[in-house]
Amino acid sequence: MILMIEKKPVQAAVKRASDMVLSALALLVLSPVMLIAALGILICDPGPVIYKAKRMGKDLKPVTMYKFRTMRVGSDKKGAITGTNDSRVFAWGEILRKTKVDELPQLINILKGEMSIVGPRPEDVDIVNEYYTEKEKLTLKVLPGLACPGSIFNYTHGDKFLSGDDAQKAYTDKFLHIKLALDLYYLKHWSLIYDISIIIRTVEAIFKTMSGNEWIDYPVEYKKIREIKRWRKNR
Repeated sequence: MILMIEKKPVQAAVKRASDMVLSALALLVLSPVMLIAALGILICDPGPVIYKAKRMGKDLKPVTMYKFRTMRVGSDKKGAITGTNDSRVFAWGEILRKTKVDELPQLINILKGEMSIVGPRPEDVDIVNEYYTEKEKLTLKVLPGLACPGSIFNYTHGDKFLSGDDAQKAYTDKFLHIKLALDLYYLKHWSLIYDISIIIRTVEAIFKTMSGNEWIDYPVEYKKIREIKRWRKNR
């Protein structure tokens, strides 16, 4: 299967150049926010400021993804997936997660050419090896990203799927394949305009959540894949 991004080499080159410029500018502009985030971590839960996560990158090549640490030191040994109201997350870390400030160090990954601003979220290496189907591995033919339809869905509706005592089992059983279906839809319909819309929708979702909006609609991609499934079932 040839992805849409492979059919548009000029747009793909523009996407990469834009990633480099925008990530460098964002690091400069957001450096005060990142400094505050780092100081808050040191005050609330002394230890490393940056969490280095092993994630699967493009072409099944593992990369080290950077995040501001939001869980207590050593918590990652109890599983890679964070559940609803996970006690491992300290108070300041919860704020960083809600505002997505914890993801800002990934701008460095983008600058290094390991990630993109928009693209399927990088997944834990073990989860990829154990749970991804061959079709779902198509999401690994492009650079992973900061934002994508799957990450919007996770941010706005993920808690509904990740409740219970075993967050990782809930994630792999109930949520993972929906998220990947959304990202496959994105890759099939990719364009620069689509990328811009995802950035806008991500920012909008964050502001709605922070303003206390109790209901945020499902991403349009979620509705589309459900419509496709219904159409195929009724044929």
